[in-house]
Amino acid sequence: MVPVRAAVAAALLLVAAASVAAGFRPGPPVSEDTLEKVAASLEMYVDVLPQMPKVLGYSLKYGRPAPAHLAIGMYQKKWKFHRDLPATTVFAFGTSAESTTFPGPTVEALQGVPLWVTWDNHLPDRHILPWDPTVPTAIPRAGGVPTARGPTWTTPTYAYPNAQSPGVLWYHDHALGLTRANLLAGLLGAYVIRNPAVEAPLGLPCGDAFDRVLVLADRSFYADGSIYMNCAGVNPRIHPQWQPEYFGEAVTVYGKAWPFLPVARRRYRFRIINASNARFFNLSLTNGLPFHVVGSDTSYLPRPAAVTHLLVAVAEAFDVVVDFSESPTPEAELVNTAPYPYPDGDAPNHLSGKVMKFVVAPEKVWDDHYTVPARLLEYVKIAEEEARLEDPATETPRAGTTEVWEVINLTQDNHPLHLHLATFQAVRARGLVGLEEFKRCMERLNDATRCDVGRHAVGEEAAVPEHERTWKNVVKIAPGFMTTVVVKFLMVETGRTYPFDATAEPGYVYHCHILDHEDNAMIRPMKLIK
Repeated sequence: MVPVRAAVAAALLLVAAASVAAGFRPGPPVSEDTLEKVAASLEMYVDVLPQMPKVLGYSLKYGRPAPAHLAIGMYQKKWKFHRDLPATTVFAFGTSAESTTFPGPTVEALQGVPLWVTWDNHLPDRHILPWDPTVPTAIPRAGGVPTARGPTWTTPTYAYPNAQSPGVLWYHDHALGLTRANLLAGLLGAYVIRNPAVEAPLGLPCGDAFDRVLVLADRSFYADGSIYMNCAGVNPRIHPQWQPEYFGEAVTVYGKAWPFLPVARRRYRFRIINASNARFFNLSLTNGLPFHVVGSDTSYLPRPAAVTHLLVAVAEAFDVVVDFSESPTPEAELVNTAPYPYPDGDAPNHLSGKVMKFVVAPEKVWDDHYTVPARLLEYVKIAEEEARLEDPATETPRAGTTEVWEVINLTQDNHPLHLHLATFQAVRARGLVGLEEFKRCMERLNDATRCDVGRHAVGEEAAVPEHERTWKNVVKIAPGFMTTVVVKFLMVETGRTYPFDATAEPGYVYHCHILDHEDNAMIRPMKLIK
């Protein structure tokens, strides 16, 4: 999530959507076949990929970068997801009602230059999507729009130090129990941190034309253009409305369903963000061109990694370069082969298996001076031995330290683990043998030590892909495995502690970033201590 301070990442607690107290009026029942027919009626590749408005998270004073203050509001607005679909009512961010977009404006900040943002809530009294009253939910005592989840988050203005490494992040609402509905409604946007002195020598593609953010998000629509979200749960006696995962029939990229982008025969940089509620994307190009991965989340890789398939978990981001000068075809589709739920669900169909299309110009560009360097940026080493391995597992880490976490997944889903504030990196995943026996013991005792996890975590070791070996905000936790992650509660560029008091209230959280899981309490507090 956005900046290092996770009370801020919960900044985006700041925005709970509309008055849950007022409730939601559900539309008529609709079948999956009907939703699929609506999506299938939309011709692919007729809308050009838009450029979202950009707001600078810094000012210039005497020609030098200086701190800035932005005001960003949340508004209800009509948005055209497709040429042939009626305008859709969304909740979205913008610097004014007129400039509001889905996704919201891209915030461009500079590393080390603080930014203050005042978040103004102009949403109506009633939510545009259903919500589940049986899960813990931020409901304001006096009605209206919930904008905080506790007494500490009462100010509308939040400070973003922008102290972490240059890279791509995203900002979004984080209201308790309403995150999935609010993000589905549109409360999200990209946040890019730059450091020209460090990045310019790398020679990567830059500028608005050649450095593009691609925000992927699946949605289902009614025929009238409104966003579909289920009103009935899989187990209505327990959860009247909740379902394990939301999967949309249409794939949108930067607010357009299956757009196209004309490209020259040269290198382009794409910062890919998966802002879906639950869908993973396994991306590839139909012309066979590789992705040269240069970074993930807010960190560069030490060296580029070329892959033809790129698995992007929910909330995960990858920074890639594609060289269209090598394209053997005049067009290339960006396609998706990730099962849903991932990894053992249904294969994507003719709709969810397509993402967007690139239309490649016939003439080669000879003045493309951009490149993919052999080496990128280095950070502090993983240094697993620095962690306090002899200490018991804890959710109260000390600021400035390193910890090793063993994360066990006994479900069938791959869970994208997200830690606020900290950066972390998977170093190995070990298969669990005797899985059913171990699961039964855990259901009874809920204690991995007493259930003798060491006897079970002896299966095949799965290697961490090269393009994920950097300091990340999201790590995939595979089903049936114990994944070892090294967590740094410090600045990974310098090895120094945070430039603010990370122990201050209200603390931080960690959670699964499948939003339907998170809202159903797959989230825990984390309190740093001195």
